[in-house]
Amino acid sequence: MNAPSPGRLVLLTTSHRVAPGQLSWPAWQALHQADRVLCADPAHPQLPYLREAGVEVEVAATPDAADLVDFLAGGRTAVLVQSGEGDRRLTDALSRLAGSGRVAMPDLELLPGAYDLPGARLIDLVQVMDRIREECPWSARQTHEGLAKYVMEEAFELIEAIEEGDRDALREELGDVLLQVVFHARIAEDGAPATGDDEEEDGGPFSVDDVAATLIDKLVRRHPHVFGDAVAETPGEVRAQWLRVKGEEKERTSVTDGVPVAQPALALAAKLASRARGAELRVPLPEGPGPGPALLALAVEAERQGTDPEAALRESARRYREAIRAAEGH
Repeated sequence: MNAPSPGRLVLLTTSHRVAPGQLSWPAWQALHQADRVLCADPAHPQLPYLREAGVEVEVAATPDAADLVDFLAGGRTAVLVQSGEGDRRLTDALSRLAGSGRVAMPDLELLPGAYDLPGARLIDLVQVMDRIREECPWSARQTHEGLAKYVMEEAFELIEAIEEGDRDALREELGDVLLQVVFHARIAEDGAPATGDDEEEDGGPFSVDDVAATLIDKLVRRHPHVFGDAVAETPGEVRAQWLRVKGEEKERTSVTDGVPVAQPALALAAKLASRARGAELRVPLPEGPGPGPALLALAVEAERQGTDPEAALRESARRYREAIRAAEGH
C-alpha cells in the first residue's frame, strides 16, 4: 500500500517592480488549483487582483508550520503569497520540522510569479533617492548649482577607471555618475511650478521620467537607420547622419554651437577641430607668442590622426607621475 502524499507547499514570490496582477501563467494555475491560498500581509498589492480573479485568499498571521504540514498531508496543495522580504519565520519553522526527522514534509516549491525586466533596479534607485531627498538634512538642501562640481569629479573618476581597466571601479563609478543624474532629476521635481502651459519653457519642475523620455525621443530621432527607413551602413555614415539630424533639431548657425568651452582645453581644441573638419572648413590656426598656439596645433593634428589629445596627454602625465614616484623611491 502506497504511503499518502505529504502534499505540496508553493512559495509564490512577486516583484514590487512589476505591476500587481501581472503574474505568470504557472502562478495563476497554482493559485486556482490550490486547496488553500495564504498571505500574511493584509496590505499585499496582489490581494485585490487575486480576489478579482476569483482566488480566495486567507489573510492572517504567519501560519503554524506544524498545522500547515498536517493540512497538506494526504496530497493537498497550499500557496503562500509572500511579501518582498519573504516569510523567514515560516521557512525556518519548516526547516526545524524537517530536521527533526519525525514528520513527513510536503514538497516545497519556490514559484516566481513575476520576473523583473532589465532596468528594474532603476525603479529602486529612484525610490531610494526620493527618500534620501525627503529625509536627509544634507540632501534636502542641495541645489543644481551646489552639486555641479561633483558631476565633473565623478566623470573624471569614471575616465580613470576606464583607462586603468578596473572593472570593479568601472561599475562603481558608473553608479556614481548615474547618482548625479538621478539626484539632479529629483531636485528638478522641487522646481518652481510652471506659470504657463509649456512647463519646459517656463522652467517648471520635471522628473527623472521626463529626463528618460527626452533621451528616448532623441535617440529614436537620431537613429533613423534603426527606427526608420534611413540607410547608414558604416560608422562614418551613422556619425554624419547624427550630426545632420542634431543640427536640424538645434537650428544652429555655426558648427561651434553646442561645444562647451568650459571643458578641458585639449578636449575643447580637438572638438573644435573635429567640427571644422566635418564641415570641410579650412581655418588657419591662430599664431602668436607663448605655448598656446603650439599646443593648439598639436591638439588639432592629433585629432586629425584620430587620437584623443586629452587622453594622450593624460597617459603621458600618468607615466610622468610614476617616474616621479620612482625617483622618490616609492
